[in-house]
Amino acid sequence: QVQLVESGGALVQAGDSLRLSCAASALISSNYVMGWFRQGPGKEREFVAAISRRGGNTDYADSVKGRFTISRDNAKNTMYLQMNSLKPEDTAVYYCAAGRGIKLTSSSMVNYWGQGTQVTVSS
Repeated sequence: QVQLVESGGALVQAGDSLRLSCAASALISSNYVMGWFRQGPGKEREFVAAISRRGGNTDYADSVKGRFTISRDNAKNTMYLQMNSLKPEDTAVYYCAAGRGIKLTSSSMVNYWGQGTQVTVSS
């Protein structure tokens, strides 16, 4: 019954912007810390951004600070990742995630994963 579904991935050029969405069950949206992770080719899955249950606190990986913005709308059961000034190194499969803890800054803290959406940034 628990489900996270990402959308919005695309092939874009360096410098472009893109918004990813994650549709979640009402249970997840109201009770879990949520966030985004990504996995590039030949790399391990890494933390990108996270947001608290009410959306009052956010965390970002150093590599995306100032460029990406995470947000959530619990009334719509949806989380977003606004990505600006995209770089080729941002190319990866992006995964929506949910956790029961306070933080969600590593894969070990994730209880549920989405299926992933591909973001490719050409140079």
